[in-house]
Amino acid sequence: MAVLAAATVFGLVRRRRDGVLRAAPARAAAAAGAGKDGDDQVGDTLRPDELGAELGAKATLVQFSSAFCAPCRATRRVLGEVAGMVDGVAHVELDAEAHLELVRRLNVVRTPTVLILDGAGRVVRRAAGAPRKADVIAALGVAIP
Repeated sequence: MAVLAAATVFGLVRRRRDGVLRAAPARAAAAAGAGKDGDDQVGDTLRPDELGAELGAKATLVQFSSAFCAPCRATRRVLGEVAGMVDGVAHVELDAEAHLELVRRLNVVRTPTVLILDGAGRVVRRAAGAPRKADVIAALGVAIP
């Protein structure tokens, strides 16, 4: 019974958190250079050479996928639609297996993982799981000044 209860609680928590775009955890180096109130703390910064594609002028939607990931296809479609709707926003899809160094550095533990970068390439939001279109559009409001 205890195992069944624990599995049920785990499933409910995971369902609630799946695809939710959260603020990126600030790294110590980024936090040291952040503003006084801490609201503008951001995580890692990604460069075009790391992504293998140019950053969007205003924001970039980065998706880590894998070959056998069914939610990755839906996420690709959602992010592609959002990038097509909003000027200056690019969508970059990366194969997690081909970019293991980035996967480790960014602590990507499942696919799809979505990162929202601001115009300078700083990670401002991230989600593990397939995000909803409305949530991606709302999160872009944080990335685009």
